[in-house]
Amino acid sequence: MKYVLVISDDGTVPLGHEEIERLPAHVAWMDYMDRAGVTLLGGARLRPGGDSTTVRTRDGQVLISDGPFVETKEQIGGFAMIECDDLDMAVEVASRHPFAAHGAVEVRPVWE
Repeated sequence: MKYVLVISDDGTVPLGHEEIERLPAHVAWMDYMDRAGVTLLGGARLRPGGDSTTVRTRDGQVLISDGPFVETKEQIGGFAMIECDDLDMAVEVASRHPFAAHGAVEVRPVWE
């Protein structure tokens, strides 16, 4: 099955995707997935929520606002799409993601 790991943190890690990929904890996470037979299908580090634009449509009107759509301490900082046997393995992979220790990793199945 395919799962998206939605990675949230408090936005205080000012590192880009390539810098995060070189961190020892991230390298260890990638090595763990290789050993466990989990395939990383893709992923990306997102820019901070303050750089986002939220779009809504109401009664035929397009409403645009700066920033994320909710006020929260945690922001979506990135995502990873994995393929593994089942939800239990996806949860195990998420629990080992370096940002799970100070943020959150939501595991969401991909609708196929």
